Amino acid sequence: MRLLLDTHILLWWLTDGSRIRQESREVIRDGKNQVFISSASAWEIAIKRGLGKLRAPGDLKEQVQTARFEVLNVTIDHALAVSDLPAHHSDPFDRILVAQALVEDLTMVTQDPRIHRYDVAVLGR
Repeated sequence: MRLLLDTHILLWWLTDGSRIRQESREVIRDGKNQVFISSASAWEIAIKRGLGKLRAPGDLKEQVQTARFEVLNVTIDHALAVSDLPAHHSDPFDRILVAQALVEDLTMVTQDPRIHRYDVAVLGR
């Protein structure tokens, strides 16, 4: 399975994995699955951390590498795919993650109920 972690799942994985549903934790932990995090998530974390709205690890890049997650950079195809999405969600970071999952045929790991409204594979749906 090829997974894309929503930003909150990434942060919970690195700080308090017990907040993630057990099924999702098991699938992320399974070495047979390919787990991606988006560069957009790092951007979102950096912005919110800089504004004092979020406490996040200062060594995010190193922790992502240690967790053996793969970084999925935002491409022009991902950015353009956002225009095809229905307006279920106003958060631009979540919208780009949904677009990336659709373009790259990834299953999103999220606990955000708004993501389920999109025609995207979601773990635990």
